Amino acid sequence: MHEEGSELRKDELNSLSYEIIGLAIEVHKPLGPGLLESAYNECLFYELKKAGLYVEREKTLPIIYKDIKLEYGYRIDLLVENKIVIELKTVENFTPVHFAQILTYLKPGNYPLGLLLNFHSKILRNSIKRFINTTQ
Repeated sequence: MHEEGSELRKDELNSLSYEIIGLAIEVHKPLGPGLLESAYNECLFYELKKAGLYVEREKTLPIIYKDIKLEYGYRIDLLVENKIVIELKTVENFTPVHFAQILTYLKPGNYPLGLLLNFHSKILRNSIKRFINTTQ
């Protein structure tokens, strides 16, 4: 059985993720593949802010190992509305390490959704992976 609140949240996350993907495609169309990841990061950050979304760049997450807490263990490329982790890549192909990386970010931050975007692709929509945090 689904609670009404969880359905609304799912719809909100879907809507937000589609908006983000649309903005990413808007960035990719004029720039194409071949730039550094930092260039796409800056441009997408600009578009997300311009769209009125709350965005944090290079958001840090601590690593906790036994009795040690490393404050700057992980750095999320972009975090949108404190809900969606965006990890940008400029690689030939995604690898299992890229998938593990974004899943690792979702769990400690308890973020419900992650988007892995590869701007090295000729057509960006063919290089987007969506990840759901199943531990929530």
